[in-house]
Amino acid sequence: MDNFVVITGGPGAGKTTLIDALAMLGHGRTIEAGRFIIEAQAGIGGMGVHWGDRQLFAELMLMHEIRSYEEAHAAPGLVFFDRGVPELMGYLRMSGRPVLPHFRKAAATCRYNRTVFAAPPWREIYVNDTERKQAFSEAVATYEACRGSYADAGYEVIDLPKASVGERVRFVLGKLTGAV
Repeated sequence: MDNFVVITGGPGAGKTTLIDALAMLGHGRTIEAGRFIIEAQAGIGGMGVHWGDRQLFAELMLMHEIRSYEEAHAAPGLVFFDRGVPELMGYLRMSGRPVLPHFRKAAATCRYNRTVFAAPPWREIYVNDTERKQAFSEAVATYEACRGSYADAGYEVIDLPKASVGERVRFVLGKLTGAV
């Protein structure tokens, strides 16, 4: 789907802030699976979180990402995904878990724009919060795992500049329209 554009990277690199700004311009968007699931699981005392049962967390994220992918078909124009299915394979590898066949099938089935944008680790803006408990070094490892998963799946991965939100918006839209 050429109009399905993934913004990926490690936690705390400005992905959601960029997607919020793109949504303010009228573009479609999805909600990040990880943060949504962590909030929901924490609210019920569930173990499907990255500091609990990582395999369950990955399964819950996969279901959320597939649902987001299916719902996005109803949106006109560009839809910006706050992460996507292929990077779950990187998460599993990074967590020392097996990449089960259904994750591979989901990544082959849920296809996005060939260009994927990656937000590189950015220490100056990285902060922990209720859902983001990783050390910065884990954010770096997550970025590398995400980026590698998309490259392995045949996507062209372009790093976002470490720049203001407005500059990142112009960069992404420019790359997608050929203006940059």
